[in-house]
Amino acid sequence: MEKRQILIADDDAAIVAALDILCDGKGYATTTANSVEQVNYLVKKQDFDLVLLDMNFQLDTTSGAEGLALIESIRNAQPLCAIVVMTGWSSVELSVEAMQLGANDFIEKPWENERLLSIIANQLKLKDSRSQSEKLAQHNQLLQKSSSDNQDYIAQAPSSSQMLNTALQVAQSELSIVIYGDNGTGKSLLAKKIHHMSSRAEQAFVSVNMGAIPESLFESEMFGHVKGAFTDAKADRAGRFELADKGTLFLDEIANIPLSQQAKLLRVLESKEFERVGGNKTQIADVRVICATNADLTALVEQGKFRRDLLFRLAGIDITVPALKQRQHDILPLAQQCLQKWVNKYQKSQIQFSVLAEQALLAYDWPGNVRELQHCIERAVVLCQGETIEPSDLRLTLDVVSGGADASEHAQNNTTFDSDMTLDDIEKQVIIQRLDKYKGNAIETAKSLGLSRSAFYRRLEKYQL
Repeated sequence: MEKRQILIADDDAAIVAALDILCDGKGYATTTANSVEQVNYLVKKQDFDLVLLDMNFQLDTTSGAEGLALIESIRNAQPLCAIVVMTGWSSVELSVEAMQLGANDFIEKPWENERLLSIIANQLKLKDSRSQSEKLAQHNQLLQKSSSDNQDYIAQAPSSSQMLNTALQVAQSELSIVIYGDNGTGKSLLAKKIHHMSSRAEQAFVSVNMGAIPESLFESEMFGHVKGAFTDAKADRAGRFELADKGTLFLDEIANIPLSQQAKLLRVLESKEFERVGGNKTQIADVRVICATNADLTALVEQGKFRRDLLFRLAGIDITVPALKQRQHDILPLAQQCLQKWVNKYQKSQIQFSVLAEQALLAYDWPGNVRELQHCIERAVVLCQGETIEPSDLRLTLDVVSGGADASEHAQNNTTFDSDMTLDDIEKQVIIQRLDKYKGNAIETAKSLGLSRSAFYRRLEKYQL
């Protein structure tokens, strides 16, 4: 078990030595400081469980002003750290002020060893409780989001029905899963379905788009960081593995993880151990991993772009989600599901599809798959003037409906924008149409828009594409 980290801050060398011996005898790891500057430096660079803080650092000073200022500084740097203040010039007013600023307890000099050790032990327990409460709050937020995302998975077509049966068979196991499929086929939705059908359903489902993480922030995003670990680390932050502990971690676009980071991912998958960036505590995460990609991972292994041992570790079983054009029986049920979703969101009166609109939906090739269908229905709900959606509301051109080779290009060249659309609305529509043009290829789409990969993925997340 790792030693608890205690910072002893006092300008009296004899007091520091006595506290150091006392704490060391109880198995605590101690760091010492004898000035305000040292304390401020250390709390920004190292993670402490508790600080024993003198209230005065200058000779002939009894006001406690230095200690009060340090309490605020420590609390800003390490919100969960326990602070026990000490002074030889105790007063009720100073005690109250110290507690109001964030101190957890107060002791007079000279102290009784047993009383001080009891205070330290109690404050460390309370600090652990605060840490657990914060983690539980984050966990509950993830559970609420996961629950709200849990919708019925439409699988009436033979190809999708067979796929779903396989997914549900392995849901109760602890096997890691790789979900293959074109962009927009609903891989993330299937991952959530597997989670909700597993023994981990009451725990968190944490999703991360591997293509959207800059290489320089990979470790921070996945494993978390402590305050001061790097320039922008303003506070401690839990990583995705920590948040997904006991639950499911969904790694979308797994093929986009840089080769240089794959070894770090492999290590935590094999050992279940990791450290926050800048931290010195080894943590354990019990997660079930589900990955998704539209790439051929085996081919990437042969090309030297993906580690073979990582693929073996991830691919307990492979599941392929068929394209929407291969799921004809699912198109209308999916459209109805989308229709109800957007009607509720936009608070519209009950709307239904006309027979011709349904025929148009069935005739369309859906190069953007389920994602394109969702946006098509959303647009139709917004544009529909009555209680029936007609083909004109769907805005599926004849070339597109007939599945012509130039359908995507035709749609791209006939882009129209409503006069009341915002810049965000226009950008979202352009991205959707460009994705259609490049048949869901994210890299080609990003290049055509003049965007970096990470900038493009940030926009996909922004517009929930």
